[in-house]
Amino acid sequence: MSQAEDWFESGLKFACTQCGKCCGGAPGTVLLNEQELQLLAKSLGLSSEAFGAKFTRRLPSGKLSLLEKPNHDCVFFERGSGCQVYSERPTQCRTWPFWRGNLASREHWEDSAGECPGMDQGPLHKAEEIRELSARDGTSGFIPKLPGH
Repeated sequence: MSQAEDWFESGLKFACTQCGKCCGGAPGTVLLNEQELQLLAKSLGLSSEAFGAKFTRRLPSGKLSLLEKPNHDCVFFERGSGCQVYSERPTQCRTWPFWRGNLASREHWEDSAGECPGMDQGPLHKAEEIRELSARDGTSGFIPKLPGH
């Protein structure tokens, strides 16, 4: 899709409500690059090696992901108090909900908005900003298949 044809050309509204729904509740992965791993490790006073051993796993693709708790919440998400590493959170977390998968179509956006109370609320984000965020969203670029399709 060319930039002129993006379905979100008039922008999209989003304001984080800090509900934590994007931090858990369903199995998923939070991908990390080396720089993000080092920043998180430093913020917790750990070596990169110790942080990696305690809080990450290697995916079959070879990429690195944060661990989840048994209930599928991110290892750093605490219900009632939120993200314990918010100021150092990975790019994937910073760019929600402007992920390529959510922006693949209006239907994908609406499907995610059904779970995220901040989507379609709050300030309007311009298409240019949305494209910039989605280009570096920190995800693998995976576009999920919608239920029933």
